[in-house]
Amino acid sequence: MKIAIIGGRGQLGRELERTLAANHQIIIIDLPETDITQSASVDAMVSPAPDLVIHTAAMTDVDGCARDPLAAFRSNALGTQNVALACQRLHVPLLYISTNEVFDGTKDSPYLEFDEPHAINPYGASKLAGERYVQMLLKEFYIVRTAWLYSQGGNNFPKKIIALAKERGQLSVVDDERGNPTYAPDLCGALARLIETRYYGIYHLVGEGITSRYEWVVRILRHAGMSHVPVTPTKLADYKRASTPPPNGALINFVAATTLGIRLRPWQDALEDFFKAPNFNL
Repeated sequence: MKIAIIGGRGQLGRELERTLAANHQIIIIDLPETDITQSASVDAMVSPAPDLVIHTAAMTDVDGCARDPLAAFRSNALGTQNVALACQRLHVPLLYISTNEVFDGTKDSPYLEFDEPHAINPYGASKLAGERYVQMLLKEFYIVRTAWLYSQGGNNFPKKIIALAKERGQLSVVDDERGNPTYAPDLCGALARLIETRYYGIYHLVGEGITSRYEWVVRILRHAGMSHVPVTPTKLADYKRASTPPPNGALINFVAATTLGIRLRPWQDALEDFFKAPNFNL
């Protein structure tokens, strides 16, 4: 297939290119050449005539989204509308990457694909609006929600934690926010399998298992040989930030696992491999 990756120079886009390039022709679409908030710019997608569009571009700074909600909706909602309309004109399917933050986090158990979204912050609300545009404008689409994504490149969470631990000598981390750490190479492998099926719909693709931010940080420091750094558990209510994350952001991969046999490995195994990667450095 000829696959256009929108946001191809971002964390997930780069990993997708590495994963898919062996079997597909990849077209990278990103800033500064293409601005998804400008419909005329997105129309440039028409000339390569891809067989599939994967839309990874987004304003993902959740606190930045809270400080400037209009910017969040301009990028994540209206930008996605532009992409979906371009796919409509091309008559090609779209794979849209969404987030666990479309849910409010009040459920006692992990969220299924069938649970009704209810975002509690501008980032989640803008990504949910993007989902709605995809569903309204296209007949053939994949909506894939993921959570706590990290990779070797980019501004990834494990390396930020290690840097903070070195700088401060101690950390305070919330223990009442739960989710699924998801290693980008694992997600991309699952996406590669999904697009071959043409089973369109809504999917949750996350690292297997659930943990808290606190537990994740403790394990990161252990792998980094920094278990001596004290980590104090704290609460979301005591951690002041612009955005309000869902307390329970955990997803369960029910649909892809049940109907297609597509699963990601346990997040603990993926994190171990993250530290063993040849290009990893502290």
